[in-house]
Order: sequence, then structure tokens, then C-alpha cells
Amino acid sequence: MCKTIFAIALVTLSLLTVGLGVASAQDVFKINYFSNANASGAPDATVRIDNPGVTYGNLCAMIYVFDNDQQLSECCGCVESHNGLRTLSVNGDLTSNPLTGVKSNNGVIKVVSASINNSPCDPTGNVYPTSNLRVWATHIQNKVGTAFPITETESSDSYLGSTELYWLQAQCLFVEILGSGHGICTCGTGD
Repeated sequence: MCKTIFAIALVTLSLLTVGLGVASAQDVFKINYFSNANASGAPDATVRIDNPGVTYGNLCAMIYVFDNDQQLSECCGCVESHNGLRTLSVNGDLTSNPLTGVKSNNGVIKVVSASINNSPCDPTGNVYPTSNLRVWATHIQNKVGTAFPITETESSDSYLGSTELYWLQAQCLFVEILGSGHGICTCGTGD
């Protein structure tokens, strides 16, 4: 009887450990949108990134900004220290240096939480997803009367498949090679 209870406890503990590993391994991919960026009279939106310190060390926020036509417009990698808060301007940091020269008004921001790599945060290759960055964004809604309402949401968690990770890195490398300095976003303020 005691051996049976021990075996059941061991199997249960193993399943819980595997389940925890899958859940934490998937806490690496955050997605949000931006709207009315670079629009006349509209305020600027912000993206805030925090490293709550589960890994107790620096992480990289690999940022990929897509225009509403589904094309990668800008990308960059930003160091985020333990308990640090980084604030990025959508107009100034994430959409001001597009590959095509045409600034985005609406689109998607994807952030991969990753280990420090080559430079120390190179979004073009050797990105090793490592959980735990938290991301929020403000949104400039369509004009109502004379004002642009502003909302804020936490970025959504999404499953990061190996194909998506490969294409994010490959597209960013293409942008860096083709762009001659264009298509590279900046990391804003904070750490």
C-alpha cells in the first residue's frame, strides 16, 4: 500500500513539474497593437517593459514592429535589468525609423523575452527565449469630438513556435542588411 501511494505521489509530482515547465517556457511572447501613431494632433502612445526578476538577471526584450500591412517595419533588442522599467515612445522609438521611410499609423508590436546574446541583445539571431518580461501599451483610440481617448492594456501572451521565432529573426536580419540604418528601433528610456 505504501509503495502504491509513493508511486502515485511520484507520478503526480512528475506531471506537475512537466506542466510547470511548459507553462513557464511559454511565458516568452507578448503581443499588442498600436493605433493612430504619427497622426496629426494625436498624442504619443507608450510601451512599458518590466523584468520582474524571476530569473534574477538581465533579459533582452527583442522587439519586432509590424505595419498594418503585415510587413516588419522596425526591430531592435533592448536590455531589461532585474526590476527595471523601460519606457518606449511608439512615435519616437518604435515607428520613427521605418525600413520603407513610411511611418506606420497602425500595427502590431511583438516582444520576445530572451536571454542576453551577442551584442548584448541581437534580435537577428541566436535568440533564446527566456521567460518573464511583462509588457504594457497605451493605445490612442479614434478621435471623439476634439480628443483622442487613451486606453492601456497588458500585452497578450501568445505561443511562440519555432517557425515564428525563425521568421522574426530572419526578417529582422533582412531589414538590418537592406535598411542601411533604417528599420532599427530604439530602446527608449529606463532600464
